[in-house]
Amino acid sequence: MTVARLEAVLQKIADHIAARSDRGRPADYIPQLAAADLSRFGIAVATADGDLVACGDHESPFSIQSISKVFTLTLALGQIGDALWQRVGREPSGNPFNSIVQLEYERGRPRNPFINAGAIAVTDAIVAGHQPKEALGAILRFIRFVADDEAITIDHDVAASEKETGFRNMALANYMRAFGNLENPVDFTLGVYFHHCAIAMSCRQLAKAGRYLAFGGRLSPEGPQVISPERARRINALMLTCGHYDGSGEFAFRVGLPGKSGVGGGILAIVPGKASIAAWSPGLDHNGNSWLATAALEELSREMGWSVF
Repeated sequence: MTVARLEAVLQKIADHIAARSDRGRPADYIPQLAAADLSRFGIAVATADGDLVACGDHESPFSIQSISKVFTLTLALGQIGDALWQRVGREPSGNPFNSIVQLEYERGRPRNPFINAGAIAVTDAIVAGHQPKEALGAILRFIRFVADDEAITIDHDVAASEKETGFRNMALANYMRAFGNLENPVDFTLGVYFHHCAIAMSCRQLAKAGRYLAFGGRLSPEGPQVISPERARRINALMLTCGHYDGSGEFAFRVGLPGKSGVGGGILAIVPGKASIAAWSPGLDHNGNSWLATAALEELSREMGWSVF
């Protein structure tokens, strides 16, 4: 793979995206995201050779939302290891990401760490033994470390907007607390959860942050070990099966890569051994996944022969 080849492919994809009129809908249930400009699109690829190839609005920060759950899962597994799986399952949900139905049926144990209830339980594991600001600081430091960028920040307006309208997340958290699956005060855990979902990153920053999942737990093929190769593989497996909520099967069918979406319109996708990719366009499909970022990743995977299947 040459940089010139990848640059040409990304430019062709950006041209195709720019010509499309079907752009999805923003996450209008979060007021700060409702006014997103649907014309925006960016994509960045961090390669095993150390190159960063990008196109479109790749320097524009956006709210990563549920993509942060990849990083909090990594941290929680680092803190308590496989004991986490006593509190959170590893199966696709088959329900919307904020559904309470399955949580009730399964007595407060979320189906996987990427739906909202599961991510709240993961956040609770990180908060344990810390003040909320300390836990949030640890999450932000980890993301800055893997992205190699101290400029990454939290969009506090988005966090406040989520807190003001996050009634269903409050219900999920209180329901888990009733079953003993939340150990900290609900306000503590949700405060950290709302803020890590409100972290703002560009495609360039996000692609770099995902490198440890592409290169066997390292930031580069020969770089220092961040997590074990086995843990990187398992996180990738969960991204493939659960990373796009009730659209995870469709994403695997079309794109063929482990990926994690966020309702800010971003998608982090991993090509094991080859690249970490971030794509962004704020219009969503009916499952809450970026309509055009998915289309862009499907074309990129096809053009580069990057499907894991």
